[in-house]
Amino acid sequence: MSINEEQLLGAVGMATMVVRAADTSVAAGFNELPVLSSSAASSLVESACSAALAEHCAPGETSFTASITLEMITSAPIGEEVRAHVRLIEIDGQTITFEAEITHINRTIATAHVQRRLIDRLSFMARVAAERIVSA
Repeated sequence: MSINEEQLLGAVGMATMVVRAADTSVAAGFNELPVLSSSAASSLVESACSAALAEHCAPGETSFTASITLEMITSAPIGEEVRAHVRLIEIDGQTITFEAEITHINRTIATAHVQRRLIDRLSFMARVAAERIVSA
């Protein structure tokens, strides 16, 4: 991977969504609350991380989430717009770490730390295919 650490460190990204019925804890089967689910919140944060990296990856390079720690502080009901803001705070080889916050207007909905791995898309998919053949 050919990343420029000086340019990448501090990279920011944002993603926005309006909470739909399909994004709720009810739809995910977590509970009976018609509010933003933790899985939808995680997906929103991952989208913001991808946005932060978009201009820094060379053709054929991408990243995937290795771990995410999400703390739901409160939630948002159907119809509310929520935003994820992320900032890249650490680079350790091919592992990069983001801090994230999901907000609705001036209210913090959730915070997160995300570790993503920078990879070559073709090599990664070849490895996945080989693992599938071996396990069959």
